[in-house]
Amino acid sequence: MMAAPARQRKGTGTDKLMPMNAHDRAAARLDFIHRHLPSGKPGAAPASADASFRSYWRVRAGDASWIVMDAPPDREPIAPWLDIGARLRVAGLHAPEVFASDAQHGFVLMEDLGDRSYLPELSDASADALYADALAALARMQVIDTAGLPIYDRAQLVTELELMPEWFLKRHLDFVPSREEWDLIEATFTHLVWAAREQPQCFVHRDYHSRNLMIATDNNPAVIDFQGAMLGPLTYDLASLLRDGYIAWPDARVEHWVESYRQHVAANIDAATFRRWFDLIGLQRHIKVLGIFCRLFYRDGKAGYLRDLPRVLAYVLDIARRYPPLLEFATLIERAVGTRDVQVPSSGSRVPTTPCAH
Repeated sequence: MMAAPARQRKGTGTDKLMPMNAHDRAAARLDFIHRHLPSGKPGAAPASADASFRSYWRVRAGDASWIVMDAPPDREPIAPWLDIGARLRVAGLHAPEVFASDAQHGFVLMEDLGDRSYLPELSDASADALYADALAALARMQVIDTAGLPIYDRAQLVTELELMPEWFLKRHLDFVPSREEWDLIEATFTHLVWAAREQPQCFVHRDYHSRNLMIATDNNPAVIDFQGAMLGPLTYDLASLLRDGYIAWPDARVEHWVESYRQHVAANIDAATFRRWFDLIGLQRHIKVLGIFCRLFYRDGKAGYLRDLPRVLAYVLDIARRYPPLLEFATLIERAVGTRDVQVPSSGSRVPTTPCAH
């Protein structure tokens, strides 16, 4: 087996570079690999892509393998990823070990965590054990030092919420709210922002769900896609995990996991308050996700995310109906959707010429 590469060798130079075309990017990526894994000059095969501009490449040499993250620096600077990954590892969480990085060109050579995400492994039989590990990891994550992290403030929360009327209502459904409906949407957003800011604030991963948790033999789960971490609401990651946009569970099971977690990390907060925080920050997230999934289709050509819209929409309507101040908002969304299948763009929407799966 090939020896592990030297620890954390960083690229030099700080001058900004012009964006590369695909051919030059591939050449630069191969050069990075050969500089840090020189033996045998291994090549790279696609490993995965995500909802951003990053891509991931698997490099093999004998029985060993690594992952190279390719993040164009003009689109996805890697400094936040490196910073948050280091914080996670210091806290004892399983973030991928970094062997080399080049912030100037946007490459990272890291531990290969394999291909087994939580999502296909979750079942009625496995969920309790897998979520026990994920919740234990979340409890450790929430006490990570947040010095220097961006704050999940009112402006950030509102910016995210506004993705829904722009991309889901107007672009996807061809539904343009009236002035009165805009007033209702804004009142709903204000209610959700207030509930988010009312909560204790802590380290928030912001995408802590089944696609970003990897099955690990040691220190399960391994955590990925953490570069967007902020100082934010206590229950945000809990809602992201247990009201996952990619898999749903019966209410009774979710309530049990939520209450067990409250007793473990926030026993000083009464159960009703904690549950309301959990519901409303989950609603904020899913309103945002309705917009993001549509934007990924119309702007980025990633059609696969439309398949998950019904689940996210069901979360939005279900939770909004539970709270009297939000009932009219639920009715508005139902009226906008009507009898349409939200997985299918409406006839007036412009469809990307080459949509692709996620």
